[in-house]
Amino acid sequence: MNTTQPKKLSDIPLSVLDLVPILAGKTPADSFRTSLDLAQQVERLGYKRYWMAEHHNMVGIASSATAVLIGYIAGGTSTIRVGSGGIMLPNHAPLVVAEQFGTLASLYPERIDLGLGRAPGSDQLTAMALRRSLQGSVNDFPENVEEIITYFSSENSTSPVRAIPGEGLNIPVWILGSSTFGAQLAGILGLPYAFASHFAPTYLQAALKVYRESFRPSESLKEPYVMVAANAIVADTENVAHRLATSLFASFLNVIRGKSQPLQPPVENLEDFWNEAEEYSVQQMLRYTFIGNPQQVKENLQAFMDSTQADELIISSHIYDHPARVRSYQLIAEMRQTPEPVKFETTV
Repeated sequence: MNTTQPKKLSDIPLSVLDLVPILAGKTPADSFRTSLDLAQQVERLGYKRYWMAEHHNMVGIASSATAVLIGYIAGGTSTIRVGSGGIMLPNHAPLVVAEQFGTLASLYPERIDLGLGRAPGSDQLTAMALRRSLQGSVNDFPENVEEIITYFSSENSTSPVRAIPGEGLNIPVWILGSSTFGAQLAGILGLPYAFASHFAPTYLQAALKVYRESFRPSESLKEPYVMVAANAIVADTENVAHRLATSLFASFLNVIRGKSQPLQPPVENLEDFWNEAEEYSVQQMLRYTFIGNPQQVKENLQAFMDSTQADELIISSHIYDHPARVRSYQLIAEMRQTPEPVKFETTV
């Protein structure tokens, strides 16, 4: 079980959450190329996972066909694990998900993760277009998760419905969540749990407590395993980092206003763009956002790990400028006391 001793940032795996942003003035094809380049760079920097999330009907996010994109990233890398953070299960038949990830795991053995979420990742009208019906409810989620796990099981070989490929493969299934619902489900099923604290921080501590207390060892996992998400924007100077972060704040301001827009270039400040109420709302959503120079962010990330005692940290650096985004992940990797900085040049 987790001990009460806080983990050092240097002792835990670091992973990447890529929202595959579409930049103002660019195309989704540009986003795919920069995501692949980022994946290749963070692989060299020692990051453990590279996850992408399913979103639909958003002009600023290009990862709607998540399984296809996972194959593209996995095909362009060699060691880093690639997965979904996550697949929004209400949008898909469990068998289709099992077949897709069985195919991915067959192509890239021991490198594919399947993170599952119970939200649609879209508005209701888009959810209707995806599913053709909204008759299902959140109560279907646990059954659908168990159905996928059954399809991956070797014992399912005598079933009249089988996932080929998928059956008998080692495909880790994660539960993703932003409340205690997914935490309890992950605990009961003995699955690893990832909390979306990078945009939904309210129930972080409560969910971690529920998960750990409800955890039952399973065939795939003997002890609780928690990954927490944070936004981190790191630059060589504090001023540069805060300027880069204005793109992130502006994108969440658009969320509050119900406006969909490509990721915008940074600005000098946001005072002319939001009012006090909007600023407060954005700051609350982005409570676990750490901005600054390497020493500042290292201290804040360590405090975050002290408070959560998480086993892994997944980081989103939502930055408009691609070289600056890669640099942010490089500086974060160097916080793990890498003896010598990794030198590289981006290819896009």
